[in-house]
Amino acid sequence: MIRTTGVVFLAALLGGTGNLSGAELKLFGSIQGQVRNGAGVGQMGASVFLMNRYERIVQRVLTAPDGHFRFDALTPDNYSIRVSLSTFVPAMRGNIPVRAGMESFLNIQLATLFSSIELVYSNPTQTGILSDEWKWTLRSSTATRPVLRFSPNDPWLNGGSTPQTQPSSAFAATSGVVRVSAGDQGMSSSLGSEADLGTAFALATSLFGSNVVKFSGNFGYAPGTNTPTTGFRTSYSRHNDSVSSPNVELTVRQAALRQRAGQGFYSGQGANQATPTLRTMSVKVSEKTTITDAISLEYGAVLESVVFIEHLNLFSPFARLTYDLGSLGQVEAGFSSGAPALDLIAHNRDDSGQEALLGLAMFPRVSLNQGRARVQRNETFELGYRRAAGSRTYAASVYQDFIRDAAVTFDSPNNNFGDGDRLPDLASRSSIFNMGNYKTIGYSGSVTQNLHRNWSATLSAGATGMMSPGVSSLETNSGSELRHSMRPVRKPWASARVMGQMPLSGTRLTASYVWTPDGTLGPTHAYLTQTSSPQLGMNFQIRQPIPAVSGMPGRLEMTAELRNLLAQGYVPIASADGSTLLLIQFPRSVRGGVSFIF
Repeated sequence: MIRTTGVVFLAALLGGTGNLSGAELKLFGSIQGQVRNGAGVGQMGASVFLMNRYERIVQRVLTAPDGHFRFDALTPDNYSIRVSLSTFVPAMRGNIPVRAGMESFLNIQLATLFSSIELVYSNPTQTGILSDEWKWTLRSSTATRPVLRFSPNDPWLNGGSTPQTQPSSAFAATSGVVRVSAGDQGMSSSLGSEADLGTAFALATSLFGSNVVKFSGNFGYAPGTNTPTTGFRTSYSRHNDSVSSPNVELTVRQAALRQRAGQGFYSGQGANQATPTLRTMSVKVSEKTTITDAISLEYGAVLESVVFIEHLNLFSPFARLTYDLGSLGQVEAGFSSGAPALDLIAHNRDDSGQEALLGLAMFPRVSLNQGRARVQRNETFELGYRRAAGSRTYAASVYQDFIRDAAVTFDSPNNNFGDGDRLPDLASRSSIFNMGNYKTIGYSGSVTQNLHRNWSATLSAGATGMMSPGVSSLETNSGSELRHSMRPVRKPWASARVMGQMPLSGTRLTASYVWTPDGTLGPTHAYLTQTSSPQLGMNFQIRQPIPAVSGMPGRLEMTAELRNLLAQGYVPIASADGSTLLLIQFPRSVRGGVSFIF
């Protein structure tokens, strides 16, 4: 058998030598395509750049009058294509396969907003190192027939050619989620005002394969305050394995503050307004790039405009550099300034589409200082280390926070306290108070142990600066006295967390407890390099899948969240008239909802 097969192949090579030149031996591949505009008209003179896997330009051609172009004699590998033409947005696509004897065809559509490149099909060329005659000779050979037998699922059954991939539709891979009562926000209250709205939704769809557009919204009446609040977000990104592409988001929010008896809670400019409205609009651009095989960088910026009594602008850059040390672990350095960097804080995102709702209802921490609107700004520097050793994961971090116009929740039975320094809270029946500026340095360490199946337990501890009042009672009812009495003190803290999934019911449960000394408002640091940010007190989060109804295309899920059940971190201060003020960093809350995910 071996001798027969060798004779057949030797005859094939020797017999075809006189008819096949070196260029015709199909050891290379090719790429061709056509560039068109939105109306389907071929575009002449478009610059088409061919780049290798290292993003280096290999060849460059101009399209023909009908928009066609071609790259020949390409070494088998994965390539990238970039097409540019005046008055059009450049189009780019990576991970285009080139194989020996194969030809890939691209359909390129240029537009003024979204340009796309679609891989239509890959076809084998007609000639090769073995002609059709020699293929049939080998197939008819007794020695080689068992080797060349087709399997039932072989893709070459249709006439010996590869089936052509159908062009992808404009809208493909659509998924979404609809949530009633918006209970599972997934972020700590210390990061912003999270209004508990009535309905939330998110929809994601793919445009021509690589372009992803997401639209999400959160609107309704906050049950605690009975005020209309809404937020909408649109994002655009390109999923490309070999070429870095930024993610662009546009978010708008609006909330009407509840009517108070009298309007003495603010003064100065805008005092003649009956019920002020908080409006925000933000644009975020973020990107993740790989510098080397071991170093990656996530960075971006948010430009936010806040309109409340006054017009305020907030620019918030953020970045995180990750250095992978292999078996020695990972070292990360993070930085954020201005608003919280949700891209760096939200480590544990699922694929159910609910990550699109993260922070959508989280308004900036707006407060009043002597009648003038202020927005809380956090400047954070953090250095972290994480290493997995078997079933355990060790993590440590050191950080510095500088907080300007710190906003905390406070509750007072006296509506006349702090005129011009208190603002109704969006997420509760309490108010927001401006604590001024402070700086703190902290550190933490944690150990995570993977338990049976899908369960894990985490123990962590550290020390950081916490706000604490320097007096037990106030002599006046002025907000400036309360503000000057607060000071940061370094205090220890410790936490324990258990999370996992029950095998039969599929229930996902997270239970945590964070201890801090009495008389402090608790830690407020949002970690940029760790996988979670401890929330003060006793907390529970439950996600329960609901059995699907026959014929329903999606799935249902119930969520419940119980925060700070023991009311830890509630700091009382006696006011001048004998009443008691409560300063609260993490308000106690109970939330729940039902989600439909498709």
